[in-house]
Amino acid sequence: MKAVLIFVFAGLAEIGGGYLIWLWLREGYSSLVGLTGGIVLALYGVIATLQVYPDFGRVYAAYGGVFIVMSILWGWGIDRKPPDTYDLLGGAICLVGVIVILLPRH
Repeated sequence: MKAVLIFVFAGLAEIGGGYLIWLWLREGYSSLVGLTGGIVLALYGVIATLQVYPDFGRVYAAYGGVFIVMSILWGWGIDRKPPDTYDLLGGAICLVGVIVILLPRH
């Protein structure tokens, strides 16, 4: 459960920070919004290191799948762009990949 929470918090920090920088550079928001985005992105880097899995590459590969699904949800919730069938199918495939990557190995 701890691993899932860390993935979610890391995803929110990465997507949220990137979104703030997007607002600054693409939508004309103030540079304070961009600076806040940069700080949040740096926080993402710290959060990701708290993961319980010992292998950097495996953690980041699994996080990539979680990030994709969270990005689809962000687009739906924040940008009001509901996912289509292909978004849902792609997200499901990514989650299967996350599960396979994180399966215990003996």
